[in-house]
Amino acid sequence: MPVDILLGLQWGDEGKGKIVDYIAPTYQVVARFQGGPNAGHTLVIYDVKHVLHQIPSGIFNPEAINVIGNGVVLDVATLQKEAAALLAKGLQVQDNLYVSSRAQLILPTHRLLDAAIELHKGERKIGSTLKGIGPTYQDKYARNGLRVGDILEADFAARYKDLKNVHLKLLDQFDFLFLDKLPGLEEEFFKGIEFLKSLHITETEYLLAEHLDKGHRILAEGAQGSLLDVDFGSYPYVTSSNTIASGASSGLGIGPKHIGEVFGLFKAYCTRVGEGPFPTELHDESGERLRKEGNEFGATTGRPRRCGWLDLPALKYAVMLNSATQLIMMKADVLSIFEEIKVCTHYRMENGEITDKLPFSLEKRNPEPVYTVLPGWGNELDHATNWDTMPDNLMNYIGFIEEHIGVPITIVSTGPERSQTILKN
Repeated sequence: MPVDILLGLQWGDEGKGKIVDYIAPTYQVVARFQGGPNAGHTLVIYDVKHVLHQIPSGIFNPEAINVIGNGVVLDVATLQKEAAALLAKGLQVQDNLYVSSRAQLILPTHRLLDAAIELHKGERKIGSTLKGIGPTYQDKYARNGLRVGDILEADFAARYKDLKNVHLKLLDQFDFLFLDKLPGLEEEFFKGIEFLKSLHITETEYLLAEHLDKGHRILAEGAQGSLLDVDFGSYPYVTSSNTIASGASSGLGIGPKHIGEVFGLFKAYCTRVGEGPFPTELHDESGERLRKEGNEFGATTGRPRRCGWLDLPALKYAVMLNSATQLIMMKADVLSIFEEIKVCTHYRMENGEITDKLPFSLEKRNPEPVYTVLPGWGNELDHATNWDTMPDNLMNYIGFIEEHIGVPITIVSTGPERSQTILKN
């Protein structure tokens, strides 16, 4: 089955970009299936850092076709800036980047609405990236949105103006005071529209079907993480799309019979950006050490990430939702600074019940993590070049996770570089 899915199993920021780039040479197509510029995939290639928000991470493989699928919400201004940054580093995108005509457009007023809604929530804010994601998906499901293919139609300007006016009326209801930003945002938007016209705009579901007919391998690349899924995540502190494996079928137009492997990424610990429940969050020196050692700052927003120990009930839940077939553990090197490492295996609920399942309304249940303490591996990881040379305590850590989750860990990342990636024998 030639379609594999790669996605995050936590609250995002698991390091998907690095692994997509690492395995992309074995695929003819890399396709993004959901999310928008609220994603930040960081890659370090030959000591050069690249941050992608909407362009698939396979763009660094000149042999791969890259697809922005129909499930994506597209910020054309951000897309143009991304492409310009790649061009400055000697990479072209026009030749092998295809954009679904059915992908939704993020309008400048979507971004203003995002800010107004978040401001209106006050203490109930969810920690939105303010990129216009939520309002764009709202318009999509209200059947009001504009799609990429619409920019090629004669009535695009009129339809844009009509939707903009609807948004302005809503902004007036929120008493939004920052409308002076709109002219600048619109200028960038229409420049981005012209750039978008220079790319391959097509019905990508047919393009992908053609590659399937040829037996070509396709890698479906997810954004954010499973615990941010709009249905199964820590609602309402979630994103606005389906981040789990089922989203790949609807976000690309690929039937489930084509799905093969589901690669699930997780950090050797946990992080979260924005608001929402986080049972294993550390508010002490250990949390600060994790943040500093792991350089845990958002690739999209720059916000410091909240840090905590690995949460196995949450990880097991995400593996179940995705039918993950292989696990990939990221940032094992960050835990090298600890002599002892804690792992949450269960929750203790308010009534004293011990469980390894995620409850409904996690933030209201406020479960207490039940920890197992394992020995760290220190600087022994510095000398690991393959699976057989990894430290015994790291192998014990891996085995402990596999025993609880029931799915094998087949790749371990020991640093940001491509070369710092260890495959199981």
